[in-house]
Amino acid sequence: MTARWVVDEVQPAKDLNITWQPISLFFKNDPDPEGDYYTHSYFSLRLMRVLESVRAADGDEAIRPLYWEYGRRLHHDGVREFAVADALEAVGYDTSHAAAFDDDSWDPEIRRRMDEGLALCGDQVGTPMIALTDRNGDKQGYFGPVITRVPPPEDSLAMWDALVAMMNVAGFWELKRTRTERPEFGPRP
Repeated sequence: MTARWVVDEVQPAKDLNITWQPISLFFKNDPDPEGDYYTHSYFSLRLMRVLESVRAADGDEAIRPLYWEYGRRLHHDGVREFAVADALEAVGYDTSHAAAFDDDSWDPEIRRRMDEGLALCGDQVGTPMIALTDRNGDKQGYFGPVITRVPPPEDSLAMWDALVAMMNVAGFWELKRTRTERPEFGPRP
């Protein structure tokens, strides 16, 4: 939902240059191989390998269409596992990238990119993370915002402006409240 918020509402109004970076909850959380979370987070890692293969071949901008396709399948269609070649084909990408799904040689690049984000936010966070350059020219990162739906345009921009303002406050660390609703993904884009 945070990615949809930034791309659908904030980026057009603020002319943002977005670079997508991975965070592997499989690497970060080291799940028990016997648990259900292991299967889901390992599948997610394997999807990231394919994203990195696409990035290596076609650059940062090529990530978004495939990331959106993954999101449609996972969140809108409720499909927890799917053939990655089908997702590549759906966005018009070369299905040869599907070979990266089972190729752990992509894992060091995923870890490197993930560690860069964690270095900005700290290790006690998850996803999503947003990093920006503050008014002093320093790169800052935050975990969040975690949202259950994309706010209307006016609220989206106000929330973005607040996030940017908080990035400029050296002693600001955290806002949080208990989540009481599940994400509302809306119609399949």
